[in-house]
Amino acid sequence: MTFARPDHIVDLDTLPRMPAWVTSARAETLEDVAFLSGSALNHLHLMLGRAEVPQALFRDRLALRAAEACIAFSGRPERAGELRDAVHLLRPGDLPGPAGETSLAWRRAVERPVSIKALGRALPSFDLRQIAAWLDVGKGAPVTWAAKVLEAVLHEVPRADVVGLILADAALAQALGWDHLVPLLAPALKRADLRKHGEDLRLACHRALVSSAVEAVRLAADLERRTTHLKSVAPKLRAKGAGQAVELFLTSDAVAPSALPLPDRAARRLCDRLVDLGAVRELTGRDTFRLYGV
Repeated sequence: MTFARPDHIVDLDTLPRMPAWVTSARAETLEDVAFLSGSALNHLHLMLGRAEVPQALFRDRLALRAAEACIAFSGRPERAGELRDAVHLLRPGDLPGPAGETSLAWRRAVERPVSIKALGRALPSFDLRQIAAWLDVGKGAPVTWAAKVLEAVLHEVPRADVVGLILADAALAQALGWDHLVPLLAPALKRADLRKHGEDLRLACHRALVSSAVEAVRLAADLERRTTHLKSVAPKLRAKGAGQAVELFLTSDAVAPSALPLPDRAARRLCDRLVDLGAVRELTGRDTFRLYGV
């Protein structure tokens, strides 16, 4: 008996699509949902190993989504645009505010390979020994470990949603053998899920990971397409420092012209040129204090 080759790997020159049976299946039991989440995470794992995907940019954009979700959990009104402003328009000596602190925590969590020290940098209000103790809770299967870490943090510090979710994603990354934390739980969990315990919380985490892994794969494919175009137009840029500027766009969700290694006027001209070439987008819709991103 012969079998048709799966559609999602026919064209090896494109990023593989998530199998339809993962995205369309309806599962109710913990066992069935766990199977789907494992399949979705395995597919995402393959994507994370592909050189075509701009990994740092991918993580940074997921970090923004995670921060936006955490802000919504807290009942605050800030969304992606305000979070970008809070981080990228911050001046030396300014305080980022609660929303900015949340966004910075997620950005720092994904910048460096997962370690206690890196997590301490993202969560400076917490002792490294406490972070290590939480991460040691329930080591085992990836999603079970992540759920137990989340539950342990929120049991001890009930309002520490950001801390619990960052450490849960860190546990997931470590269990899966990923070098960096990939924000997956926060964007897909519901606020009510954070108050669940035991099997109910594990089921919620499995469901969230199916949804978030599917969206992460779509995001990776979109960023791969956009960054390929950016790289293709880069040789047309003649400004001194343009190469370094392009590298910033390949690694950061949003870039202010002032962050580019160019004089102010030249930086703005370069951004406008990249917009004209369809390589980056202006993200704010404003005439001043603009931000740009792939």
